[in-house]
Amino acid sequence: MKMKKVIALAAVAAMTVSMAACGSKAEENTESAAASSAAASSAEAEAPAEGASYTVGICQLVQHPALDAATEGFKDALTEELGDQVSFDEQNAAGDSATCATIVNQFVSSKVDLILANATAPLQAAAAATDSIPILGTSVTDYATALEIDDWTGATGKNISGTSDLAPLEEQAKMLNELFPEAKKVGVLYCSAEANSKYQCDVITEELTALGYECKAYPFADSNDIASVTTSATNEIDVLYIPTDNAAASNTEIINNICEPAGIPVIAGEEGICKGCGVATLSISYYDLGVATGKMAAEILVSGADVSTMDVQFAPNVTKEYMADRCEKLGVTVPEDYTAIEVEE
Repeated sequence: MKMKKVIALAAVAAMTVSMAACGSKAEENTESAAASSAAASSAEAEAPAEGASYTVGICQLVQHPALDAATEGFKDALTEELGDQVSFDEQNAAGDSATCATIVNQFVSSKVDLILANATAPLQAAAAATDSIPILGTSVTDYATALEIDDWTGATGKNISGTSDLAPLEEQAKMLNELFPEAKKVGVLYCSAEANSKYQCDVITEELTALGYECKAYPFADSNDIASVTTSATNEIDVLYIPTDNAAASNTEIINNICEPAGIPVIAGEEGICKGCGVATLSISYYDLGVATGKMAAEILVSGADVSTMDVQFAPNVTKEYMADRCEKLGVTVPEDYTAIEVEE
């Protein structure tokens, strides 16, 4: 623990209860000011002794740029807070839900101090594996859907919280309309095994229908049928929309090799998919999302914050981005307020 933390503890011990309540760290969490004050005061009093160490288990669904960036941001933020007091057991499930369960069960057996579940399948596996170890999700679109929670209020009430990668679907629909006002039919391509992808499909369909488009869902089971489903879509639609879907993100080359020759533009739910096969996206920074999750982890591990009362956080900013080369090939005119996505040579 840093020296300034030790000094702060001494000061807090000397304060009256009312003064401690005034020392609220409301800016460090999303609860109300009054609740934050009480939680922060209690957390300072229960801070662990200098020299404490923590092990964090990281289960990432699959390797691709968005999830990789979220993991990197998480580790950087938590290491900045804890230095060599924290170690990471980082494992990748290679896109397999059963492997997610195996990984998180190992974490539970090892009694890690916290689990980072990067994507929906790891979050669901972790939720099934333990109700006591704190779990933080990241790159998860909708926690209510993933965890089957009714009457969603922002906090899960369980040993789970985290960050959402959901960019405003209403704004994504408006962006599609801005770029393709003359289009009639929009297809939504997503993996049927990902609950949050189905959620996004339903919401974006409603938004696009309200804008006058005819929408059709094109679910695929896994990478084995993505080519045939994408081909079917290109024969029936004018524009394809792909949500923040991990299976799609891992197969963008297949999608692009079908859509681009067919002249079908793709609007993507995130930058990684857009780089692989899209023309434009309303993007968030997955690295920043990971950083926010890492800061939440520090609150839990160091300050004793109650994960069950921590509201799920969202990316603070979104950016309209486009792929210049692909837009040129497909004849897509992009407004000046869009930012070109940088592509590594």
